[in-house]
Parts: sequence; C-alpha cells; structure tokens
Amino acid sequence: MTSPRQEDDTPNSARAAQGDYHPDQLSEWDLAIFRQLTSTGLTPEQEARISAPAQVYPRQQEVLAIHWHPEWVPLPLAKTRVLATFPACRQALIIPTQHNELLGLDDYAGVEVDCFSLGFNRKVQLLLHFRQDRLAQATTLKSMLKHTQLYRSGQLWELTDSLWDPKFDDRLQEAAEETGANQDLVDFVRLHAGKFRCLLRDHEPKLKPIMVKNKLLSDYFAALRQHFPDKLIGRALFLIKAVKQIVKRDFSPQYFYRASEVIEEARHLGGGVVIPHPEQFWPILLADYDVDGYEVWNPQSREYTEFLITVLHRQNRQRGRQQRPLLVFMGDDTHLGEKTKPPELQDRVKVSREVGLQTAWDDPLIRKQVMLAGMDRGRVISEYQERLG
Repeated sequence: MTSPRQEDDTPNSARAAQGDYHPDQLSEWDLAIFRQLTSTGLTPEQEARISAPAQVYPRQQEVLAIHWHPEWVPLPLAKTRVLATFPACRQALIIPTQHNELLGLDDYAGVEVDCFSLGFNRKVQLLLHFRQDRLAQATTLKSMLKHTQLYRSGQLWELTDSLWDPKFDDRLQEAAEETGANQDLVDFVRLHAGKFRCLLRDHEPKLKPIMVKNKLLSDYFAALRQHFPDKLIGRALFLIKAVKQIVKRDFSPQYFYRASEVIEEARHLGGGVVIPHPEQFWPILLADYDVDGYEVWNPQSREYTEFLITVLHRQNRQRGRQQRPLLVFMGDDTHLGEKTKPPELQDRVKVSREVGLQTAWDDPLIRKQVMLAGMDRGRVISEYQERLG
C-alpha cells in the first residue's frame, strides 16, 4: 500500500482547492482506507473481539440497556457480548436504538429519532421503544424515519462541501478564527476534504446508509496519522469539529418531524418514549411532553445527574397518583461498531463503553438519590416492561 502522493499534499492548485479529483489521482492508500472505514462485513477476528468483552461484571444481576447503537454489528452477536459481560444477569431489558432506524431484538424494538422541538427551535432526540408484535402497523413511523435518515447523509455532504467549496468559505473562516487555525492548516484540511469528497461521490451508491454520516469524515482524517504528525491531525480534527457545529447550527429543519408528532405516533403504536441527553437538551424538561421518563446519566451527559433525579422526584410528587410516574433512566450510549475498528482508528472514549454498563447506578450518592425517588434499576425495568405491554 502506498502513501498519499507528496505532490498532492501541497495545496496550491485550483483543482485541489475545488476537490475536483478523479479516481486515478487518488492514491492506493486513499482507496484502501476508505474501503476499510466503510466496510460492514466482520472478519472472524472481529467477531471474536465482539463476542468476548475485555471486562466482565460478575456481580451485576440487572441489565437495563435502552440506549445503544449496534451500528453494523449483527444483533445476535451484540446479545452474545452483553450476556458474556454480565454472566449473573437475572433481569434484563435490552433494546437497540439505532439512529433513525427501527431495529428489533427478541421481544422488543427501538430507535433513536432526530426531531425538532418547535418550543425552543432546535433539534432534539427521542428514544422510542416497542414490543415487536406492535410494529406490523408501524408504516407511518417507518416512513418518518426513512425521511429523517436522509439528514445524516445530507449533513455529511454539507460538512464536506463547507470544507472545500469556496462558496462556503465564510464557514471555514469562522471556524478558523474560533480555533486559531492558520492558513496552512486551512489549506491542508481543504485539500484532504477534496479527496474525501471524491471518494464519497464515487462510492456512496454502494455504501450502507449507516456508514454515510459525519463520523466518516473524521475517521478519514484520523487515519491520516499514518502519514502526518499527530499534532497536525489533531488540529485538523479540531477545525473540522468547529465547522461541523456551524453546519449543524445552519442545517435546515426540513428533514425533521416535530417532537410532538413523533411522540404521538409512538403512543399510537403503544410505544414508550424516553428523553436522552437532557443535559444537552435541558429546555425539553420544560416542554411537558408525554414521555415515560428521562435519561439522567450517560457517558456524554453526567454532570447534573443528581439534580435531574431530584427534579423528576419533585415532578412525580406534583403529578399525583392519577398519572404514571416519570422513570429514571440511564443509558450507556455504546457504539458497537467502534469495537470492530483497528485499535489505532478507535475513538478511545466511545470504545470504552459497554451495552448495559451504567456505573452511576452503583455510585453511593446517586444510588441514594434514586432510592429516595422510589426507584432502582430492577423496578425501572419491571415498570417499563409493563408499560410496553
């Protein structure tokens, strides 16, 4: 495998700046790494890595996993890993929640939906869970999810264009000022974004939708560490992240259904609704949506866990016995596809997560707060299963 051609690493041509590449101008390395990053097939070695967790938790008897992403890992293999991680499991509720794609495992199915909250004018996410036997009537929901799924591929294209197309130069310059990037770094990012764009243009029709997302661009740049200094790639990724935030800020809401519409459809199918990431979407706590509970902790959102438990406890006291109590949920937000990647390409934070592992349940202070709220992991599992029917 050859490295990228050195003459292509000097961003001084209009062709490079425009990302106007042709397949024969891309190196063997470019093509090989793109194929590797977008492959969804698992080798025997990868399957063995998924089946055998690095760490086992022999004392945990209850497994609540209602916020995790199998990505391209087959669901039976994912279940094998969970059972191997918690060999003493006696009570479990394990429901996959792929982004905007309804997937089922055993008796249940789930999805994490991107939608739009009109009340405070921004995108939010909802976790929906169902019994599998209810989904024969889910035609409308599946149509809504298919439409929303276009958002991720569309945003990847807009992010890539924002890095190389001069008509979006204001975004790139805004991000450069915000991050302190100099012109050499801007040119470096623009050059390699152009190469990536060519690869995406030529191969997207053959890719599974799950692979066409913003993370693919970041993974491509991270792989460039094989040929460029780690510090340079780190700065490039920092700049790309800043541009991504601008793209998300400016992204059209036309792909999203309103949160109230998604909740209404879920309830029509007898589904459950949970608010994930309330720390990120905190105004949604004020929206009074018809939900079963809130996720008070996950690896991305854990700063206000105790506060959120207290808020839910107070809301339940105010609701009275006529209304079902809001439940305390915790999500591991595991992305299993991360565990299939070569170690040098793994996201160190994401790869450390495990389906069903939420350490906050066993934290003494948080555990006390949960008990004061009249809940524990076993009760939440039983109550939510009863609601799902």
